Amino acid sequence: MKIVQNSPTVEDTTQEGSGEGGFLTGQMLIAMPAIADESFAQSLIYLCAHTPEGAMGIMVNRPLHRPSFDDLMAQLEIAPLPPARRIRLCAGGPVDHGRGFVLHTADWTGEGSLIVDQALALTASLDVLKAIAGGGGPREGVLALGYVGWGPGQLDSEFQTNSWLSAPADEQLLFGSEHETKWRRALAKLRIDPLLLSTTAGRA
Repeated sequence: MKIVQNSPTVEDTTQEGSGEGGFLTGQMLIAMPAIADESFAQSLIYLCAHTPEGAMGIMVNRPLHRPSFDDLMAQLEIAPLPPARRIRLCAGGPVDHGRGFVLHTADWTGEGSLIVDQALALTASLDVLKAIAGGGGPREGVLALGYVGWGPGQLDSEFQTNSWLSAPADEQLLFGSEHETKWRRALAKLRIDPLLLSTTAGRA
């Protein structure tokens, strides 16, 4: 796995344009038990863009232990080594899993950053990694390899078949290290007991 150094801007990658105005943009998607695909079972996805043209999100509860952040910085020849600061890595989704995306707080943005809302942004350029390695950059962030994508109307259809729930995002769910409990904690935000959820999909 490697981050593509000449990767396009996030807007080019998602083909969604601005993160503003999408109905579920900035929300967390919580996988329902009916999702049988192991790649998405009990997954938690932050939705970076949702428009009539499709949707794009980052899965935040699939930690990656290899490669390490230091290994990636060495591969990309980003100084200093070792870096002055590190962020966690996660498997962001099955699309473009060789490309890196940093989901981060919006106190730092660079050219090409997708401003999702007032609190969060997504950056696919090396600028954010250089800033973090140097000890600066955004207050919180996670480096995702790959992303989750939906075509026009696809995510809406999945909601109609009860594949997903949505909930407000918070920094502990996005950037916290307790990955094994994130799915249950996200459901708890909706006051839902996962043991009471049906494993059979149905139409709402």
